[in-house]
Amino acid sequence: MRVLLPVDGSELSMGAVHLALRMHEDGLRIEGVLANVQEPATLYELLVLHDTEAVDRMSAQAGLDALAPARVLLDSVGLHYECEVAKGDPARTLVEISERFGCDMVIMGARGVSDVRSAMLGSVANEVLHASAVPVVIVKPDSAQVSF
Repeated sequence: MRVLLPVDGSELSMGAVHLALRMHEDGLRIEGVLANVQEPATLYELLVLHDTEAVDRMSAQAGLDALAPARVLLDSVGLHYECEVAKGDPARTLVEISERFGCDMVIMGARGVSDVRSAMLGSVANEVLHASAVPVVIVKPDSAQVSF
């Protein structure tokens, strides 16, 4: 089973990775797709830096940095995975990644680190839940530390 694991650096996104690992330990054959979506640069960032290529490089590096803790966890148990760092609207881009990689399921946190979006209750997770053609498991704040 191929599982999309969106990782944004938040504790909840790592809770989703831990849930996938527990499912794997319980015998489910999982192959992961770690994904991080960077929002496009703001006009201010582009004006200050004057270099769109530098902004793109910094964005890509920030995405890789956000994926690093999840990669360490998956490597520690030998779980096969692929990585994707993308730029765009987080929910729409995650659904596109899920489709492109042929994922059978999405496991994600209900609230991440996005500033504006975090003001609404899990808006990215809610959008993915409704737009995804595959099942979506949501790890909520109260369940991130639950053992199965």
